Amino acid sequence: MLQCVFLLSDSGEVMVEKQMTAHRVDRAICGWFWEYVLAHAAGDPSKVLQVVVSPTHYLFRVYRSGVTFLACTQVEMPPLMAIEFLSRVADVLTDYLGDINEDTIKDNFVIVYQILDEMMDNGFPLTTEPNILKELVAQPNMVSKMLNVMTGKSSTIGSKLPDATASFVPWRTTIVKDASNEVYVNIVEELDACVNREGVLVKCEACGEIEVNSSLPGLPELTLSFANPTIINDVRFHPCVRFRPWESNQILSFVPPDGQFKLMSYRVKKLKTTPIYVKPQLSSDSGNCRVHVMVGIRNDPGKPIDSIIVQFQLPPLIASADLTANHGTVDILADQTCVWTIGHIPKDKAPSLSGNLRLEEGLAHLHAFPIFQVKFRIMGAALSGLQIDKLDVKNTPSAPYKGFRAQTQAGRYEVRS
Repeated sequence: MLQCVFLLSDSGEVMVEKQMTAHRVDRAICGWFWEYVLAHAAGDPSKVLQVVVSPTHYLFRVYRSGVTFLACTQVEMPPLMAIEFLSRVADVLTDYLGDINEDTIKDNFVIVYQILDEMMDNGFPLTTEPNILKELVAQPNMVSKMLNVMTGKSSTIGSKLPDATASFVPWRTTIVKDASNEVYVNIVEELDACVNREGVLVKCEACGEIEVNSSLPGLPELTLSFANPTIINDVRFHPCVRFRPWESNQILSFVPPDGQFKLMSYRVKKLKTTPIYVKPQLSSDSGNCRVHVMVGIRNDPGKPIDSIIVQFQLPPLIASADLTANHGTVDILADQTCVWTIGHIPKDKAPSLSGNLRLEEGLAHLHAFPIFQVKFRIMGAALSGLQIDKLDVKNTPSAPYKGFRAQTQAGRYEVRS
């Protein structure tokens, strides 16, 4: 049972305090949590453990876009339930507000409180489906804000319960309006990789999501199967997925919500290759450090690789930097981050970055070498190799239109030098 939920900014300010039970949690627990962040994570709340034990409470935290969602309880409870609830709160607020940050939460704090009121009752999760919440709490818009200012009415709570509360599929409205009889499935993956200074691929895995955009009439039954489901690990499903068909045959059977939603998340481990290579070479002597970085295609995915960016933090004690590239643009930001924007790799030459870093006076050699961060995007390919075999749709008046798409982008992709 959760007793209280706090929303904290990166400065430690309490933006929202929602007491869930009759027993109030003292706000001083937020000060203790922030001292813990400073002591154990150098002030970065995203690096703190998701479960923290204080002298008086168990604390659970989720970090999203500069906002820390902090839940407190004095009784033992399943940690994953608290973390999942906070993740649901963050997802719902993102759906409502478009983006979670300090300003949007302060501008819409009334709606944030009303959503928290509906999502939990006396410390226990109650309504977490966006489909029902949007009928209970109206989404913010300019017209409603003006009416609230003019009339003094600040509540956006609906006057009646949604029909879906009495349905056996609460994530779907009973009457879907403007259904175009279409369903689209999108595989979105992030590639995490680490290459050591010898150029050896130490770690490579893909974290993916199956996103579905459904506009089907009635109460459709969907069945989605993969050509190679055995490569999938660490799956996490939307509540609409029936677990037994997946457990027995690795088939996703579900009644979809209306609109866009995340059907499933997964991970594919121990991938053997990456689509591009980054080869940094640094050598220093006599107060200078020569830099040469080459980028090229290692394993052609069959689709264009674009939005390629290579960036690294200039080492400390650098007096000046003179870096140029034969393709793309090079910028050195105020925080001493060098950003090499490549875009796409041309067919006639391999992009390269070269130049010289001048060390501060008295230093002959560079003692700390940078880590290169790589970004890219590939439309039309899932680098994990996951493939959709077929999608069957039943209980619709006519055969729907089905669309499929895949894309991969770089996640935490590091190359050591």
